[in-house]
Amino acid sequence: MPDAMVAARESKAASGSAQQVDVAVVGAGFAGLYLPHRLRKAGLTVVALEEAGDVGGTWYWNRYPGARCDIQTIDYSYTFDPELETAWTWSEKYATQPEILRYLGFVADRYDLRRDIRFKTKVTEATWDEANGRWHLATDNGAPVSCRYYIMATGCLSAPKPPEIDGVKDFTGAVYFTGRWPHDGVNLAGKRVAVIGTGSSGIQSIPLIAQQAEHLTVFQRTPNFALPAHNGPAPSDRMSLLQGDRAAYREQARRSMAGVPYPQQMAVSWQLSDAERRARFEEAWGKGDLVYILTQLWADQGVDVDGNALICELIREKIGTIVKDPETAAALMPHDHPFGAKRPCLDTNYYATYNRPNVTLVNLRQEPVKAITPSGITTGKRSFDVDVIVFATGFDAMTGAIRAVHPITGRDGKSLSGVWAQGPQTYLGLTVAGFPNFFMITGPGSPSVLSNMAVSIEQHVDWVVDRLAALRDAGFTTIEATETAQAGWGRHMADCATLTLHRLANTWYTGANVPGKVRALMPYTGGVGPYRSICDEVVSRGMLGFKLTGPDVAAQCNDGEVVRLQPDVRLVLNLLAQLNLPPIESMGALGARAFVNEFNNSRPAGRPVGAIVDGTLPGTDGPLHYRLYRPATPGPHPVVIYFHGGGWVLGDEQSDDPFCRDMARRTDMIFVSVGYRHAPEYRFPAAAEDGYTATRWIAEHAVEFGGKPGPVLVAGWSAGGNIAAVTCQLARDRGGPEIAGQLLVCPVTDCTFDRPSYNENEIGYFLTRSLMYWFWDLYCSPADRTDPRVSPLRGKVAGLPPAFVVTCEFDPLRDEGIAYAEAMAAAGVPVEQLKARGHFHSSFTMVDVVITGVQGRGQMAEAMRRFAGLPPGVRRGDENDHGRASTGHRIAAAAS
Repeated sequence: MPDAMVAARESKAASGSAQQVDVAVVGAGFAGLYLPHRLRKAGLTVVALEEAGDVGGTWYWNRYPGARCDIQTIDYSYTFDPELETAWTWSEKYATQPEILRYLGFVADRYDLRRDIRFKTKVTEATWDEANGRWHLATDNGAPVSCRYYIMATGCLSAPKPPEIDGVKDFTGAVYFTGRWPHDGVNLAGKRVAVIGTGSSGIQSIPLIAQQAEHLTVFQRTPNFALPAHNGPAPSDRMSLLQGDRAAYREQARRSMAGVPYPQQMAVSWQLSDAERRARFEEAWGKGDLVYILTQLWADQGVDVDGNALICELIREKIGTIVKDPETAAALMPHDHPFGAKRPCLDTNYYATYNRPNVTLVNLRQEPVKAITPSGITTGKRSFDVDVIVFATGFDAMTGAIRAVHPITGRDGKSLSGVWAQGPQTYLGLTVAGFPNFFMITGPGSPSVLSNMAVSIEQHVDWVVDRLAALRDAGFTTIEATETAQAGWGRHMADCATLTLHRLANTWYTGANVPGKVRALMPYTGGVGPYRSICDEVVSRGMLGFKLTGPDVAAQCNDGEVVRLQPDVRLVLNLLAQLNLPPIESMGALGARAFVNEFNNSRPAGRPVGAIVDGTLPGTDGPLHYRLYRPATPGPHPVVIYFHGGGWVLGDEQSDDPFCRDMARRTDMIFVSVGYRHAPEYRFPAAAEDGYTATRWIAEHAVEFGGKPGPVLVAGWSAGGNIAAVTCQLARDRGGPEIAGQLLVCPVTDCTFDRPSYNENEIGYFLTRSLMYWFWDLYCSPADRTDPRVSPLRGKVAGLPPAFVVTCEFDPLRDEGIAYAEAMAAAGVPVEQLKARGHFHSSFTMVDVVITGVQGRGQMAEAMRRFAGLPPGVRRGDENDHGRASTGHRIAAAAS
């Protein structure tokens, strides 16, 4: 943009009375350009305030050598106007900074956006005026601004992090920052250059700096994973998908997990041979696509330490092959974080650069920087004389640019810095309680940097502008998040974080790169598509979690939490709803069994155990099938008799296979899953008597199974939990066998349907009131339902073995499970309870998909070990040891 035009734009807002607008936007990057366009179309007046001299945002400032995007440019583009998409053609798969800046300038010109932007203007203070319902913004250039709505479009990576090394001011050479590179470039020919930092900007710039410099010394504290970009023309396969059906391609991106339309991977690492894993990795390495390698190798790569470690080792092999010096190669190999827990980098000849004779790598883990001197850099072992220091030390990500406007003062004098003193708190990553009419585009608490930013920016802008237009049309003038909604979103964020390995890395995702910054995982890890659906749900539920007010309308406050389910449970239930399956009870017993068996057969096998043995044992009225799961460790082991779920009607000894495998591994015990007789062919008390008979027989033959002699343990889920509870009562009353402990997971314990959990969870959570009616009717006549062999809560509960009782918040059986646990405890039985927040009836047996159930299964295993007199088990490095599965696998797990 010509200087005269910039000067003219600045002069329009000369000092004086406040500029009055509906909306003030801070920033003029991807978000800051789209906002004025959408706001104008909605009939709202707008001014954007931009510190830089022109549009571009982070792409205006980041002009260092090699600066490129790391999302393919056909995806890293605006999609709001199909004509814009065809009017611009990218020259490369990954565009350079100059081309991206030209693109944003092209967009600004096409829609005449600069007329609403005040350049070279920084907001120095923002204050909410309660009396007038407006924000007042002070600036360092021109008139202040008075606005109804204040929107931060400052970007996630736009506040450079200052150096943390003493002596920078003493250095007599030149100092540059990759995040604020001189616009006219830097001539490094013949210079001795030091680069400090090996994140994305360092990895992109180092190869080009090495080509210019006389000598380059790279100071690395933490090695990062880098992958070859293989830059060139846009890949033909992706272009074909886009051009074949542009609208469908874009919609798939909006509903995807990362904002790029790739399918969800189904195979888990332990299902693949080493050769198959290597072939998949080589294909991904050759593609040069960050999203592909992060999502398409195997389903558990981002949630399981072991599955992730396989990728880490393959990348380290690549580094060792490329870098000739073994010591340098070893220093470049990351070992301190899982792949993807820090943002991996795309590179062009990065590792090969260390083979150049003019490049030296300094491992700061072995020799930390002590100081910067007038002539160079001193470490704990040596000194380096240099002419130029380049700081590639990254950004104060996510919150840095927002907090750079200081102070931001909301209702009742609240300071945003104060509210965020212990980490950012937001609702949806869009708003903050106590700060009316204040919005953030891709703020902390939204997918932002874990997504294709272009997709996330458009979604946020569209959502905000649509809400402002709707507020205006309804007569509301203020909108503010409630504390309840914000706290609930914080819990949901934490729940989502347990699904990933991000918590195992010190990274700018958590603020760990900024000294003194409170560490918290700032981006939303639940995925772009699920996040979009949550935002839509907030609207469909009457602006849930917001208080709306206006001068001539009644205030509206629909308070509450938008997500109470665990994120993976929500996903499963949404998938079930989309399938629009008929009720199980409408299929009849045979049809329901066929349905369950079909889907169970499509499930992936659980993790390997030492051995699996199928057999039969003598039952009350003929043989009963069993499946035995033996740990891989040397025996003998304690023995657990397990009873599967299925309402006394469905399932068999194999239907809870993943759960039994998992528990055998976690407890280091033998699990024997018993296939008892089912209704309606065999009604009450067949299942109860089979359970007791099987337990007695297995206890008598435990040594033959490789088990320890002496007491056994029992466990069961749902109707199997009922059988386990009844078995303990019968063993007490019939003289054995001795039972050391009982694990009851979501057990049926009583025949009444009037407890609150039956009303609260009557429908919508797979196990319904209607389905439970059906199960009871098939298994037991009304006259028999108070018999303790089917309603153990109605029996004697004293003198029972220690119990661990698991109940789930969104389960019709929740309250009767709690009642049974409380009754046992009142009778003197040692009882522990796990009341699983956000879970539903099938959560803990869906080992292959409900990853948030891992911690609970770990607690169950530890309880069983205590019951058996064993020491605590060795805790895994992560408790997330299972990956996601296919839709069919998920439904199978839910149905079993």
